[in-house]
This record gives sequence, C-alpha cells and structure tokens, in this order.
Amino acid sequence: MPSSTLPKSSKRSDLGVYAEVIRALMLRDMRTRFGGSYWGYVVVVLWPVAHIFLMVAIMLFRGVPSPMGNSPILFVATGAVPSLVFQYTSREAMKAIVVNRPLMYYPQVKAFDIMVARFIVETIKGFQGLLIVVAILLFLGVDPTPADPAMAIGGYFMALLLGLGMGAVNIGIMSFFPGWLWGYIVVTILIYATSGVFFLPHMLPSEIYDLMKWNPIVQIIEWVRLAYNPSLGVRVDYPYVIGWGLGSLCVGLLMERTIVRRYL
Repeated sequence: MPSSTLPKSSKRSDLGVYAEVIRALMLRDMRTRFGGSYWGYVVVVLWPVAHIFLMVAIMLFRGVPSPMGNSPILFVATGAVPSLVFQYTSREAMKAIVVNRPLMYYPQVKAFDIMVARFIVETIKGFQGLLIVVAILLFLGVDPTPADPAMAIGGYFMALLLGLGMGAVNIGIMSFFPGWLWGYIVVTILIYATSGVFFLPHMLPSEIYDLMKWNPIVQIIEWVRLAYNPSLGVRVDYPYVIGWGLGSLCVGLLMERTIVRRYL
C-alpha cells in the first residue's frame, strides 16, 4: 500500500522518531557506561554520594564544626551536591561524544542527539543521588528540609543548567581540540576546591571574596545555602548566575550548529 494511503495513525511523526532515537541512545549509554547491569548503574549513582559522606567523615574525624552552625553533614551536602551536579553534567557530555562517535555514521544520529541523551541520563542520575542523600540524612536524624524550598530548588536547577551549558561548550571545544577532555578535569578540580564546598567564602578577606564571586559556582552554592540559612549574610547576584547558565547554553548550542558539525 502506498504511504500516501496509510491512515494518519500509522504514520510516525518526526517528533516520535526523534524520541525513539533519544531513547535508544539513552539505553545504549546506560548499558555501555554501567557495565550492562543494574549494579553498575547503582555504583555510578552512589559514587558522588560516597564522596559527600567521605568529606563529612573527614570533618567529623578532625572535629571541624559546621561554619553555618548546623549539622556538618548538611553543610557539606549543600556545597557538594550543586558543585558535583555541575561537574558531572558538564564533563560527561564530552565523554558521550567520544564513546558514541561511531553512531554518528548513521544519518539519524547527530552530535546534538548524543548530547541530549547524555544530559537526560545525567539529570536522572543526579536527581536519584540527591534523593539518596536526603534519605540518608533523614536516617541519621538530620532534617534536610530547607527554610525556603523554592530557593533551594532554584539553586539546584541553576547548577544543572550551568552544567548543561558548559557541557555543550566543552563539546564544541573538544571537537577541534580533543585534549580538552583531560584539561577540563583539571579545571573542575580547581573549581571544586575553590568554590566554597568546605568553607564559607564570605568569611575570607573582601578582596579575595570579591574575586571568587566571579565564579558562578560560588554563587550557586551560596544560593543553595541561603535557602537553608536565610541569615547567612551573603548576597547572590541572581541575574549574573542566570546569565551564565543561559549564556553558556546558547553559546554551546551555537557551537554545535557550527563548529561541532564541521569537525565531527
């Protein structure tokens, strides 16, 4: 029967085909990255959770109190979770292109599709990790409820948005400079160590603090911590942080349509 005579219900829309491509890429991504088993996926989800509680154990062993005046666990979690969300999201996008590059020989698969699939997987994984952290805090008798839940959600969302944007930019850079995959690991380590995960930046001298505020991750962490402690005494430049998130995403998508499609 000619395709023109097929009923509309039997025709697949472009959106439906694209959704199937993204779904297939997500399934392949999860199977290849996590060893093809549920245990591999569990290990990857629990890895950042173990990282957070290792830092808490170090603080407790050294007898370091929380600078926020609350639980040391909550202090580390409010700094590490948004920082790790940004770090993993922005870094894993580059790995997705490297691992799945052979798939781009198929006309249905583009670099943008691989990027979208990896972002969705990272978002789901990050959300599950956050739920596990919350569950552990409740089990330990620590109340994880922020004073301003909407502000906390906004801070976590901005960490994800900035991670998406910088991930797209990283793919653009890596398309013509493959060594950036390893160079960015060094960058993320420096960002993690200087973003205020284990200390309060506003307690440093004003000259140093003013320089640190140019780092949007510093302000995102303060955004989240302010939701837990409104009397923290910090001011977040919300337009600046949102501008970083949306701006990096726009630049990354522009690079995908120009540079990435040229070199990959």
